Amino acid sequence: MRALSGIQPTGPFHWGNYFGAIQQYIALQDECDDGSFYFIANLHALTTVREKERLQQYTLDGAIDLLALGLDPNKATLFVQSDVPEVSELCWLLLTGTPMGLLERCVSYKDKLAKGIKADAGLFTYPVLQAADILAYDATVVPVGEDQLQHIEVCRDLAQSFNHHFGETFVLPKGKVLDQSARVPGTDGEKMSKSYNNTLAVFDDVKAQRKQIMRIQTDSRPMEEPKDPAGDVLFDLLKLVASEATLAEWEATYRGGGFGYGDVKKALAEAAETYWGPARERRAEWAAKPGEVREILAAGAVKARQRAGETLCRAQAACGLKGW
Repeated sequence: MRALSGIQPTGPFHWGNYFGAIQQYIALQDECDDGSFYFIANLHALTTVREKERLQQYTLDGAIDLLALGLDPNKATLFVQSDVPEVSELCWLLLTGTPMGLLERCVSYKDKLAKGIKADAGLFTYPVLQAADILAYDATVVPVGEDQLQHIEVCRDLAQSFNHHFGETFVLPKGKVLDQSARVPGTDGEKMSKSYNNTLAVFDDVKAQRKQIMRIQTDSRPMEEPKDPAGDVLFDLLKLVASEATLAEWEATYRGGGFGYGDVKKALAEAAETYWGPARERRAEWAAKPGEVREILAAGAVKARQRAGETLCRAQAACGLKGW
């Protein structure tokens, strides 16, 4: 099994990023007997981040964050997407056989249009570059959320079409749906997302995050009233970072009533500080040695280019661009 995943450097990672995806695909690095590839998707990020310095800083920060959260460069290959130009070449080969209608039906494209995001060729062909990312490394497993499963199907469709026309060339990947049973609510109760400006950043300053938590809106039920913890924003967040003992205590308190939401917020802030403490320490260590981080990314790019180069040559030969 070979896993592949990429994450866009569009800003600080938040709790939703971690519990919804990063935590689980980092765990895959111990399960893959044929290696795993993880990349900072800066080419994809160009569809939204248009400032050079910001993109560069986000790219480096993304690598530092992943290392701090447990990605082990001795187990997995970590690199920056743009450092593997073979993927962009492979993207063109796939584009030449991609039906317009297939891209027009992609949910992510339609959703962004509905939100008023300006449509450009990068946004429209995003799934093809994503397919190239996957196929370049002969990935067999791609961890995704349910909302990304369509992109895996697009990837498989493009690979099957190419294989049909030019012979068996690409490995067909399978999507591994991430366990998102623990829904990560934002500070407003909606799904945590940068788009909604309701996030809690993993590596926020402790005091700043405490202030954010204390500002989370709650209902106006009286203190003495018993409350069902299910679906409560504060309790749902507490479930992610608190110990089992603390969680059991608060569940009983909710059901018994006689407490204020301010008390829950304080408990949540303390639990978050404890939970993220080790990762914050590791991040400070990695941030202090950016040269070493860049060396890890460079070494990862060498491995990634070798693998992607083999796939590209295979595809070029299959469709007649080589060997004539």
